[in-house]
Amino acid sequence: MRKRILIITGSPRKDGNTFTLTEEFIKTVTNNGHDVVRFDASFMNVGICHACETCFSTGKACSFDDDFNLLAPEVEKADAVVFITPLYWFSMPSALKAVIDKFFSFYVTQKDLSNKECALISCCEEHDASIYAGLLTSFKLMFEILNWRYKGSVLVTGVYSAGEIQNTDGVCRTVELASKF
Repeated sequence: MRKRILIITGSPRKDGNTFTLTEEFIKTVTNNGHDVVRFDASFMNVGICHACETCFSTGKACSFDDDFNLLAPEVEKADAVVFITPLYWFSMPSALKAVIDKFFSFYVTQKDLSNKECALISCCEEHDASIYAGLLTSFKLMFEILNWRYKGSVLVTGVYSAGEIQNTDGVCRTVELASKF
C-alpha cells in the first residue's frame, strides 16, 4: 500500500551524518513505492508556541503566521511521520523543538491524528547510548499522546564529523527501519 511519509529533520548541517541517514531513509521508502514530503526545521521559519490557544481560529494551525502553517497540513495528510535529528544536549535542536511545541495546536483543538505510523532516527557524537534517554522519552510520550503507532528507532552513537556515519551500522539500521513502512 502506497503511503505518504512526512520526514521532519532537525539538523542544521546539510552535509552531516543526520542528512546522510535522511537520504538513505528517503531512498529506501521511495524505492518501496511511497511518497515523501520533507520538512527541514533548521532551514524554516518556525517561531515559539505562545500558548495563546487560538490554534486553527484563523484557518491555519497557528495564529502566528510562520512556516509551521506549511507543515501542519502535511502532518494531517501523512500516513507516517518520521523524525530524523541529531542529539543536542540530551535532547533535540531548538528548531525542531519549536516545531514539536506547535504540535500543541493539534492537541488543544482535538484534531484526530491517530493511527499514523511514526519513527525516530538520531545520531550523536557521544559513545554511551544511555545519553538518548531524554530524547527517546520525549518522542515516545508525544507518539503516545497522539495515538501514533511507533515503528522503532535508530540511535547511532560515536559520530560527529561528516561521513563518520559510514563507519557504523547506522545506515544499515536506517534502511531496515525504512523497510518497515
